[in-house]
Amino acid sequence: MEQKSTKYSRKDSNSSLGIAIGVTFGAAIGVALGNIAIGVALGMSVGAAIGAGLDSQHRKGKEKSGGE
Repeated sequence: MEQKSTKYSRKDSNSSLGIAIGVTFGAAIGVALGNIAIGVALGMSVGAAIGAGLDSQHRKGKEKSGGE
């Protein structure tokens, strides 16, 4: 059976996870600040950065192990 490539789905998964985490914490920050929209926007920005960082770590690990 042929195995599907997960090259792009891993990146999307990490970005989605980061954004979901960011929205959750952003909503909490927004409640604390009194403006949920600003909190969620800040949280999504931080979450996207977290997702990009996770993707970068995954790629670096693949390069060290010699995998694709």
